[in-house]
Amino acid sequence: MREYLLTLCITAAVTYLLTGPVRKFAIVAGAMPEIRARDVHREPTPRLGGIAMFFGLCAGLLVADHLANLNEVFAKSNEPRALLSGAALIWLIGVLDDKFEIDALIKLGGQMIAAGVMVMQGLTILWLPVPGVGNVALTQWQGTLLTVALVVITINAVNFVDGLDGLAAGMVCIAAAAFFLYAYRVWVSYGIEAAAPATLFAAILMGMCLGFLPHNMHPARIFMGDSGSMLIGLVLAAGAISITGQVDPDALNLYAGSEKAAVHQTVPVYIPLLLPLTIIAVPTADLVLAIVRRTWRGQSPFAADRGHLHHRLLEIGHSHSRAVLIMYFWSALIAFGALAYSVNSASMWIVLGIVFLSAIGLVLLLLPRFRPRVPVWAQRFVPPRYRRRRQAPEAVAAEAAEPDATDAAEAAETEERAPVTAGVSGVNGATAIGARSRFVDRR
Repeated sequence: MREYLLTLCITAAVTYLLTGPVRKFAIVAGAMPEIRARDVHREPTPRLGGIAMFFGLCAGLLVADHLANLNEVFAKSNEPRALLSGAALIWLIGVLDDKFEIDALIKLGGQMIAAGVMVMQGLTILWLPVPGVGNVALTQWQGTLLTVALVVITINAVNFVDGLDGLAAGMVCIAAAAFFLYAYRVWVSYGIEAAAPATLFAAILMGMCLGFLPHNMHPARIFMGDSGSMLIGLVLAAGAISITGQVDPDALNLYAGSEKAAVHQTVPVYIPLLLPLTIIAVPTADLVLAIVRRTWRGQSPFAADRGHLHHRLLEIGHSHSRAVLIMYFWSALIAFGALAYSVNSASMWIVLGIVFLSAIGLVLLLLPRFRPRVPVWAQRFVPPRYRRRRQAPEAVAAEAAEPDATDAAEAAETEERAPVTAGVSGVNGATAIGARSRFVDRR
């Protein structure tokens, strides 16, 4: 465990320290696109945060290669080299997209090629434990197609959810934490060395996200861009493919009897492995809903819009930070709920706890819809949004005489909050471009 914690800390430190210089490089290179209609932020923000995350990945693999207990992972398996090759390719495509906005089909082809590179080096799914059937061995073509599909789906699920400050990095970090606990349990508790690469990948992924989050929390000073979102999606998919396709269910020896009975009884153990998207179920649901919504409107599935889950949370009335925390809550509930169920599927307390926390999450989700009428004597103890506003009789009469005053005020506010074009002063903390005015021009 100490070696994994050291690798995590080194990865996080390298990512954190390199994000600042990468931000200045992104500003100089002009990787600051103008505000689009679907964007939530109001000021141009530099991208290319994936550069720092990629070098953090390289630093984590380099440190792990020189540690005594983790060196065996590189000696006995070619999967770390396969991950580095696929990550370098997908990172290069993401950097080009952050700078030049390449076509979506070209990115999709690059994702498939990156997955194919990993398959060629041995990182592929060899078999699947199927309930009621047993351990099903896959042919080379079946394993390749399933591996490529899983990589592409995971990459795009993470890319789709990257719409708010700190959202994608935080959700992937939560998923990686749950995945690390399970993979470490399979490796240490059952002595299965084939789970060691997946454990290492999860630890490095947590370090990448934790090192980038301080720069990406609201208000974000830099975005990870496609170079970062596709990279962490590929690392997460690589860990799931490694432990799903390489670990034999019979090696666990949890149950005696036939292979068919053993696989059927150990299905709860393999929930986070067979379906790695269960630990990122929120971005996966967002991906499916986006495809259905755009196809129903006659648009391309890759067309951008403002109908994602985080956009809907903002429309309900949640603030930016609260929307991110709610998405964190649901991701943690699904990820660690699946982890707890895989450990002890017969416990009813786990199911009841998940149901109770789900009810709390629904209440938090719909909280802005409720505006309770607070008594006058209790208004000083509640937030300002629940207090009654006292209006003078003259103000009430003026509001009744001029019904369009509210529309005029909203139009003025919209004009005042117009997005700032790239290359001018006022960028989020961009001291390299110019000073930011601390006061709003009221003229």
